[in-house]
Amino acid sequence: MATFFGEVLSVYSRAVEEDDDELDENEEDEQIRRELEEKREVHLHWSPEVSESLKSGNKLQCSDFILAVGQNASSFLSVHILSTPNWDTIGRASVWNERSRAVMGQSCEESACVFYRHKDNPTVLICQVSCYVAEDQLFQWTEKVFDCLQHRELNVTVLSDTSVADYKTADYLGGSSAPFLRSLHTSAFGDQPVCQSLEQPNIVTGLAAAVLNHCQVHRIAAVVYQCYSDVIGPDSVTMETYKPVLTKLGRSIQLDPSPSTDALRKFVRTTDLQSNLYI
Repeated sequence: MATFFGEVLSVYSRAVEEDDDELDENEEDEQIRRELEEKREVHLHWSPEVSESLKSGNKLQCSDFILAVGQNASSFLSVHILSTPNWDTIGRASVWNERSRAVMGQSCEESACVFYRHKDNPTVLICQVSCYVAEDQLFQWTEKVFDCLQHRELNVTVLSDTSVADYKTADYLGGSSAPFLRSLHTSAFGDQPVCQSLEQPNIVTGLAAAVLNHCQVHRIAAVVYQCYSDVIGPDSVTMETYKPVLTKLGRSIQLDPSPSTDALRKFVRTTDLQSNLYI
């Protein structure tokens, strides 16, 4: 740039420096985004025996897949089914997100989704999910898990916890009405559910919805039993609401229909239970 007196001055452009800074920031943001995506990826960790079979191109032979989503659903299976010595732990799914990362004092197995297989009937699998699975992780969790299972003659049963505050009805819902059970199933499900169907406009959300949608698309027989409760946290009354499902599950596995008080105390951690509702 020339001045009035003929001097030549170097041109300084602040815009060039700002463009460079913006480029560096974009690259840094992109790197952070990639690292977060990698960290939020769902990982399946199988036992050596199962891993070897899957690597060989085989699928897990499965006639019944029982999925429990939520603390009460998971505790119900622990008390009534997994309390018998007939189950082996065969794997887990590790999930990292804004909620699960805050869980302290838990081992990986406790904070993840754990898979069990029946010793005498290895085609029966159970998965307990007591941790939070974020919305962007639902699809990959479902795809990865069901990609390991053979779909032929597969029956899926989902037990899912939810708040009674999410239940929509035109009638007055008193505190004595909860907890209660509702069902929703795929078109391939040919059995009779143990409770009445979920009324419109109510919907199933979260992992239960992702699994049900996957099963509908792939024509897998599946049913979701959704328990509406007004209590936060593990509760023996809410757990007992799932009991009618035992009549269906008892066809293929050994159950403990009347667990001891000590067994219940292991999972019901509080005695002064509080209600969500103000009646």
